[in-house]
Amino acid sequence: MDFQFKLDFKVRDYECDLQGVVNNSVYQNYLEHTRHEFLLSTGIDFAELARQQINLVVVRAELDYKTPLVSGDAFWVGLNLERSSKVRFDFIQSIYRVEDEKLALQAKITGTALNERGRPFVPDVIEHLFNASN
Repeated sequence: MDFQFKLDFKVRDYECDLQGVVNNSVYQNYLEHTRHEFLLSTGIDFAELARQQINLVVVRAELDYKTPLVSGDAFWVGLNLERSSKVRFDFIQSIYRVEDEKLALQAKITGTALNERGRPFVPDVIEHLFNASN
């Protein structure tokens, strides 16, 4: 699969549980960091949006764990952004172990933005990302 954005990582010891594998909750940190770096790469500052009372939020997270990562594994996260409705968008994300390009995780993270009244919408800066890919 081709990805709009990729980010490299390495598993740190403290991210592993007693079984010696990356704790399931840590994968969400990897995914979130990749989404933030993707937005920054397009000129969108997550923190600046919040200061403007535009809050990007996750409304659904679907994660399929395929192969566990262990301490020291190098891996990368790929990301594609898709429009899913008038007020929602999906980050399609996959994590691959570098050593053998084995799929570790697939995810679909659905998000929206909330305006100052708490109403969902897609801000122009995100809308621009859909228009740029056409």
